[in-house]
Amino acid sequence: MSGTTTPARPLALVTGASSGIGYQLALLFAINGYDLVATGRSDKIDSAAADLAQHGAEIIPVRADLAQADGVETVWRVVEETGRPLDAAVLNAGRSIGGAFLDTDLEDELSLIDLNVTSVVHLAKHVARHMAGNHRGRILITSSLSATLPTPYETVYGPSRAFTRMFALGLREELKEHGVSVTTLMPGATDSDFHARAGMNNTAFGPGMKKNSRKEVARQGFLAMMGGQAEVVGGDAATKGTALKNRFLPETLKAARHARSAKPRS
Repeated sequence: MSGTTTPARPLALVTGASSGIGYQLALLFAINGYDLVATGRSDKIDSAAADLAQHGAEIIPVRADLAQADGVETVWRVVEETGRPLDAAVLNAGRSIGGAFLDTDLEDELSLIDLNVTSVVHLAKHVARHMAGNHRGRILITSSLSATLPTPYETVYGPSRAFTRMFALGLREELKEHGVSVTTLMPGATDSDFHARAGMNNTAFGPGMKKNSRKEVARQGFLAMMGGQAEVVGGDAATKGTALKNRFLPETLKAARHARSAKPRS
């Protein structure tokens, strides 16, 4: 009928969308009627975007290193250039480094902090102000089950995820009055290349370990975000049970348990 317009599809931002949980989250948005700004550090984001577009979504791929401030600004500039309100944002990009702290590279660990911590704060500042100005929006921030315990042999990773968890929970409380919800996703060990990229194939987290389905973890995170939940442990019943037990166990006991799994095998 003349004079009518088709309502624009909602827009979502997903970082770390090239593979793993991030790709599966992006896929859920595409299937559920969202267009996407999807980011990744390598050219894999272009092939991921092509796959996502098959579901009828407009996908804007952005290749950017979020460990660099310029990379964060590049991503946000692309969002702004759409001229559209951002309805959902998934701050998912992150990584780990396995190995003894005495042996790992300092610059690599500082880069991890830049990605897992600094970039989340940096990008969240843009996203939160934008959504609060629109009085609506949903934010999902990926943390980890590792946020609930010390993580020897991933000595910097666990604390970085503890930060993102508490940051997300604090931000959630602030943004309530602005009509914006914030949800924390805390995956357990997942069947992605996460541990391989962390150099942890020679540990109990390497090949052969039973891990949660990245599709199921993403599904749980997506539903929690859409339902406005504060946080969700991503994974099976055993993973959720571990998260519950971690509330009561001594930190020293949890540290020793994690060390047995994460210490490289001789």
